Amino acid sequence: MRVLDLDMDFFLSDVCELAASGERPSAGEARPWDEKDVRAFLEENCGLSRKKPLPGRVFETHDGALWLWKEWVEAGKLQAPFHVTHVDAHSDLGVGRPGPAYVLETVLVLPPEKRGDIARYRSEQKLDEANYLLFALAMRYVSSLENVRAPRSRPDMPARIAVGGAENPRALRLCSTLSRLMPRYDFREPEIPYKAYADWRQFRAEAPYALASLAISPRYAPKEADFIAEVFREYIVEV
Repeated sequence: MRVLDLDMDFFLSDVCELAASGERPSAGEARPWDEKDVRAFLEENCGLSRKKPLPGRVFETHDGALWLWKEWVEAGKLQAPFHVTHVDAHSDLGVGRPGPAYVLETVLVLPPEKRGDIARYRSEQKLDEANYLLFALAMRYVSSLENVRAPRSRPDMPARIAVGGAENPRALRLCSTLSRLMPRYDFREPEIPYKAYADWRQFRAEAPYALASLAISPRYAPKEADFIAEVFREYIVEV
């Protein structure tokens, strides 16, 4: 199965600095795409259609995607592991706070079937919109990952998980320190095929998606971009 995972900050002329809590970046930092260009990307690059909307959801922060995936996996609507197309100005794999260390050194030492307590991770402030995708990898939700980047995206791939080098990894593989030292903590983490598109124009969805979502990410996008969420809702049936 295939999942489309979008962030509104992809559809901006530049990458905004993280705004203070409760604040939004100004439109002077980055301008949203024109509506026609947003629709063209959704239809021509992602294969979405207003005539055949997909199940989907819009949420405020991007870690909402992990909650949605968990909900659908547990309900039997989504079979893990699944392919993820991550359309975002950021990798969301843990660069910056709270970072990747908690996932790699605390979550990975648990058996895979015991890694899914995302409510606890969130309450302990270990899970957020900057590292939720790393949690998804640790929970073995993701079979393959492609990242469609905004033109001005900054490098933010954690070198520790990049197979083939952080600049151009061919795959991702998680590993804990304990797993290297003590065999009982080695759960043989899978190698996850990875592809990044620095030029979004080179991306075309290879097959239809089963589920699509969009994060508003208000601390990364000016309020002038909020119309994009309403445009996206025309391509989904909200679940």
